[in-house]
Amino acid sequence: MADDAVAAAFAATPRADFLPDTVRDHAAHDGPLAIGHGQTNSQPRTVETMLRLLEVRPGHRVLDVGTGSGWTTALLAHLTGPGGSVVGTEIVPELVEMGRTHLARCARPWASITRADPEVPGDPGRAPYDRVLVSAGASELPEALVAQLADGGRMVIPVAGQMLVVDRRGEEVVVRREGHYRFVPLV
Repeated sequence: MADDAVAAAFAATPRADFLPDTVRDHAAHDGPLAIGHGQTNSQPRTVETMLRLLEVRPGHRVLDVGTGSGWTTALLAHLTGPGGSVVGTEIVPELVEMGRTHLARCARPWASITRADPEVPGDPGRAPYDRVLVSAGASELPEALVAQLADGGRMVIPVAGQMLVVDRRGEEVVVRREGHYRFVPLV
């Protein structure tokens, strides 16, 4: 990683601090690690790529869909700084608690993790967001998440095995593909 904001976020937010004890010794492994309930903590190289594509800036309002153990929410909070805000959503109640516990340890009170509504992707009640990160694979681009983007907003999401970068410019939505990736399914 280059000496930049994303590298600084990784340095300030060690992956090991967001893993269950059973896999913590493998934190340096550049691959996904099981965190329970059929979910994983994503491969660090993939997370780095997604954060670089997302281009989070200080002060941004960010939605983190599928926060899992809380690592991506904490990384995003480092990037937004205290002038921004990050809302992490997670559907598995046990992972919500795990993520909240991990996030509390890194003292970034401008970030929070909430239980996702299985019928409503994201958190439309707090929209719009400058950035949306989705850490689970969708079968198609969820229009409900696109609708939560602010004008000038960006979303990074794996869809049907491809990483998509979705930019909203007024009513126009521009999508570009950035390579192939595997993720647990978005539920």
